[in-house]
Amino acid sequence: MPLALLALAIGAFGIGTTEFVIMGLLPEVAADFGVSIPTAGLLVTGYALGVVAGAPLMTVVGTRVSRKRMLMLLMGLFIAGNLLSALAPAFAVMLTGRIVASLAHGAFFGIGSVVAAELVAPDKKAGAIAMMFTGLTVANVVGVPLGTFVGQSIGWRVTFAIVAALGVIGLTGIARLVPDLPRPEGVRLRHELAAFKNAQVLLAMAMTVLGFGGVFAAITYIAPMMTHVTGFADGSVTWLLVLFGLGMVGGNLVGGRYADRALMPLLYVSLGALAVVLALFTLTAHHKVLAAVTITLIGALGFATVPPLQKRVLDQAHGAPTLASAVNIGAFNLGNALAAWLGGLVIAAGRGYTAPNWVGAALAASALLLAFLSAGLERRDRRTGAVVAGSTPVPPVEKQAVAHR
Repeated sequence: MPLALLALAIGAFGIGTTEFVIMGLLPEVAADFGVSIPTAGLLVTGYALGVVAGAPLMTVVGTRVSRKRMLMLLMGLFIAGNLLSALAPAFAVMLTGRIVASLAHGAFFGIGSVVAAELVAPDKKAGAIAMMFTGLTVANVVGVPLGTFVGQSIGWRVTFAIVAALGVIGLTGIARLVPDLPRPEGVRLRHELAAFKNAQVLLAMAMTVLGFGGVFAAITYIAPMMTHVTGFADGSVTWLLVLFGLGMVGGNLVGGRYADRALMPLLYVSLGALAVVLALFTLTAHHKVLAAVTITLIGALGFATVPPLQKRVLDQAHGAPTLASAVNIGAFNLGNALAAWLGGLVIAAGRGYTAPNWVGAALAASALLLAFLSAGLERRDRRTGAVVAGSTPVPPVEKQAVAHR
């Protein structure tokens, strides 16, 4: 594997860290700026919405320049956004910094996947892409807990400054190690947009929004839930996020292994189990051991849906997967934004810090219903196609007779 993949993995590590680390630092950020926990949750919502808007926008812009230059531009945005967050004198400025950093997220993974595949032989493309995404996985096991620990011990601003430094390392690596691949030719935006006329593509993206949104409804407010309800010390949030990250790694591996074999059954099981576990979290959150186990399960079940959901979109996009893939990454973050907003609403309404778990359960259950709907429509279309293909053709003579009538 070429060293250029290491540069891409470092960039993915930084992006994954800055996306998730804020959840463990919400109480500190809220106290520093003098805002409520639900208001601080807007830092999650704002980032997610930035990914939703930035993924297609930056992907389209990326068709006009070389992929290497686009990756460098994206890392520059990432660095600027995290520096702005670290130095923010007011909450609104930090929110702006989060949105600036988020613009790099979707396009980096979309374009980075293409670059990673082009750096290796055809029989190693999947391994190269997986190596780049390893940075995102490791971020949730190492970067997020470590960043939470640093933020709670030294200050949350230090955490974002370190993440910006990781971006500098990633940018330097891309500049020196990634070859200057040519700008893609023959890309037609109209052809890419045509994929969104397919109802199955839209259903798959809706499943992405609701299914992964269920995870974020609970995890966004994990710090106040675990400290105020479960009784964990502030420092315990770090290792609880490690458990969540380990669950993510396991779920991602299982999802990636079985998505090619039984995609829809995997979605049925993972989304159904996720809805049940999130509902039970309202009870298990009152017991330390059960809460820790539940957090791990949420990570595993949530990320078991990621490979099949992404593959479902690619399968249904029919020859125009680039923009659809980037938009689906945005769909994951739209779910994050929706869930964080709804979770903040129920907390602000006085329902308590466990109330977002019910929101998450409802979102996951809704995604399960859409999965059944999508499969049902697919079976109907197959039956219709089989009937048309098996119909008896009209003989030429009869066709002529019909024509003269």
